[in-house]
Amino acid sequence: MKLLVYTALLLLTGIISLIDITHWAPKRRKAAIKEKPGFIELSRTVFLILAIYGVYELFFSKLNISYYFPIALTLATLLTGILYGLDKIFWAKKRGKTAKKPALIEFSHSFFPVFLIVFIIRSFIVQPYRVPSGSLEPTVLPNDFLLVTQYSYGLRLPITNTQFIKIGEPKRGEISVFHFPPDPTIDYVKRIVGLPGDHIVYKDKTLFVNGVKATQTYVGMATDYGDDEDDEDLSVKLYEEDLMGVKHSILINPDKVDNNTYDFIVPAHMYFALGDNRDGSYDSRYWGFVPEANLVGRPRFIILSYDNKAKKLRWSRFGETLK
Repeated sequence: MKLLVYTALLLLTGIISLIDITHWAPKRRKAAIKEKPGFIELSRTVFLILAIYGVYELFFSKLNISYYFPIALTLATLLTGILYGLDKIFWAKKRGKTAKKPALIEFSHSFFPVFLIVFIIRSFIVQPYRVPSGSLEPTVLPNDFLLVTQYSYGLRLPITNTQFIKIGEPKRGEISVFHFPPDPTIDYVKRIVGLPGDHIVYKDKTLFVNGVKATQTYVGMATDYGDDEDDEDLSVKLYEEDLMGVKHSILINPDKVDNNTYDFIVPAHMYFALGDNRDGSYDSRYWGFVPEANLVGRPRFIILSYDNKAKKLRWSRFGETLK
């Protein structure tokens, strides 16, 4: 709810500021009026504060914009598209070619094509995703920004996530982004280890799929980085796991005891997801399966990485392919 209010205020103050810059301010200059109306001055100030706050939240907090941004983008595209269409069909003819467009219509003409292009790309092609935690370390670190292909698991309607064209489905060992089943407003990124019908057993920190052991080869010691500035970094063991031919790195914390046996049969149209940071991941072992309807897309590359503790970019991770 707070994020919806934030988005509405950002759009409102941004539109007012833009209209002032493009229309009202030139009229004031012609009329030699130096002072801005109070609501315009307030709108510009609030917009600047909200924009700075948004950048801060994006880079330094756990704010998840993946759920709310499509809503705001869809509404903006629809509203400007409706105004653009009505003007083209009705109002422009009545107004005449020489008459000046109203400010709101001018705004719609200018920004509807931009919103539409962003909407198509964001909804059906690619989207960025910021990793909030270290559950997929060492493959993905906190504050890695991933490029996620939306079309990997079919084309889906924005907001509802309803699939209307089936293209592909997750493969075993593939990293996926999905809406967290207990709370779909949150997106998770995990590795898919179990497909529909698979028998999954996780015992003594070892994974078995359909009775086949995912062998672990010890590589050396590594670091499990804390998610936030106040979180402690842990010394853990680094292994290469062979998940039925898909080799990837995992972390095991020898100081964390887990005597549980996790035994599951993956239902139809469901998937079993694990984090590579096996002792630091909240995954299907605890909350169950990922429904096919919750799938978002497949991360392909790291497009940006920021170390929140050191307050610097991790340049070496830029462009790294995920596997």
